[in-house]
Order: sequence, then structure tokens, then C-alpha cells
Amino acid sequence: IAHMGWTTAIMMYSPTMMILNLTIYIIMTLTTFMLLMYNSTTTTLSLSQTWNKTPLITSLILLLMMSLGGLPPLSGFIPKWMIIQELTKNEMIMMPTLLAMTALLNLYFYMRLTYTTALTMFPSNNCMKMKWRFKCTKKMIFLPPLI
Repeated sequence: IAHMGWTTAIMMYSPTMMILNLTIYIIMTLTTFMLLMYNSTTTTLSLSQTWNKTPLITSLILLLMMSLGGLPPLSGFIPKWMIIQELTKNEMIMMPTLLAMTALLNLYFYMRLTYTTALTMFPSNNCMKMKWRFKCTKKMIFLPPLI
């Protein structure tokens, strides 16, 4: 819902930027949901258990969450920056200010999920020689190109 606010804010001034913004966020959201489906994650508690199972996928979830939040070096920041520039160029100062302030709330939500996913480790004993978790049998053919 929050990303759609950015999309509708720029719709009147630059339709091509709206399509770019929508495309980037659809790709990032689709990739995030596919990674969560791959891990069978349904709660934040199960997110904390993913680091023990699949550390590579957990780090990808970390990057996607920070990108969806709009942190500067990642791809989710670029459309927000372009929208802020376009709106200020059209003398709409209040709208980008409100959008940037609400983006901080979204960033808090995504950072909380990132903290639960990657920075907290569920207690486990990994000293066993036999693997006690089964490999995932889900076929995610679109996941590698989306990543």
C-alpha cells in the first residue's frame, strides 16, 4: 500500500517514472514472497530460524527488505529519489516531504523484519554429522532470474 502511494503521487507528472517505479517494486515484492515461500515462512519466529537452515537465502531476504525500505545504495532507493526530484521540480514541496516521512515508517517495519531474519539466531546445535532438516523440494523456476 505504501509503495502504491509513491506510484500514484508521480502518476500525473511522469507516467514513465510511474511504470518504472511499479515494475521495480513488483519485481522486488515478488522475489521477497517467493523467498519466503521457499523457506515456508509464515511468522516472524520462523524467520529467525531461517539463518540456521539457509544462510544464503536469508542474506538475500535481508538485502531485499532493506531495498524495499529504500536504503540509499540499494535499488529501492532510486525510484523514490527520482520521484522526490520530479515532485520538487514541479513545485510540490509538501508531497515529497510527507512521502519521505512515511517512508521512514516503512523502513522501520522492514528493518524490524531484517533484524528478526538475519541478526537473531534461533538456538540450535549444529555439531551433528547428520543433517536433521530435509532439503526443500519446491520448484521455484522464476526465483533465480528475479534475484
